[in-house]
Amino acid sequence: MRVSVAAADSVVIISARMDGNGNHSAGDGANFEAARRDMVARQIRERGIDSARVLSAMRTVPRHLFVPFERVPDAYSDEALPVGDGQTISQPYIVAATAQALGLEGHERVLEVGAGTGYQAAVLSLLAREVIAVEAIPALAESASERLARLGYSNVRVEQGDGSLGFGLDAPFDAILVSAAAPAVPQPLVDQLAEGGRLVIPVGLTDHQELFRIVKAGNRTIEQRLFSCRFVPLVGRFGWR
Repeated sequence: MRVSVAAADSVVIISARMDGNGNHSAGDGANFEAARRDMVARQIRERGIDSARVLSAMRTVPRHLFVPFERVPDAYSDEALPVGDGQTISQPYIVAATAQALGLEGHERVLEVGAGTGYQAAVLSLLAREVIAVEAIPALAESASERLARLGYSNVRVEQGDGSLGFGLDAPFDAILVSAAAPAVPQPLVDQLAEGGRLVIPVGLTDHQELFRIVKAGNRTIEQRLFSCRFVPLVGRFGWR
């Protein structure tokens, strides 16, 4: 399969191949591929991310196709990038670190809260059996859904709605990743975890949070603080208003 993506007066040609989950994994030109390899080596592996599956997924997903065209030159930089509507695409290290924290083995059903442009969902799709991404902003949800389908990420579904409520129709989930900062852990997300399921979520103030991994074990949860971080605020009933 070959896909032409046109923007302004430039055209990026990408190819695709099948991965183990049945996705068409997009490839691209040598310059982008080299930038992505360097991103993984310097920004991710050297900072302690050691999951071979996560490193492979980060080397595979073409991040430059998930950012606004004017930010393509910065796609593999060590920073979060604005994508419109007050939202961002997370720093590559954060994408990798949160994916590794979920401990995915390939058989899981995963919920992502805050789809954005679909980049994190694309990474997760190479690590899990199924990904459902919920996005509160209709325009972002629509564009992410179209982009993921066009690039061949066939095990991802994007839904528009209040992700702080989870997505009860498809619960329980083996893993839940919240890609926005919550003032507290939303109880619906805990309730929708399967036994042994993992929830990774930034919790704190709007300008500073701690990233937590929460594991559901019977009638209790086990919380682990991972590191300090900064995400855009979660919107919705259990988010910031």
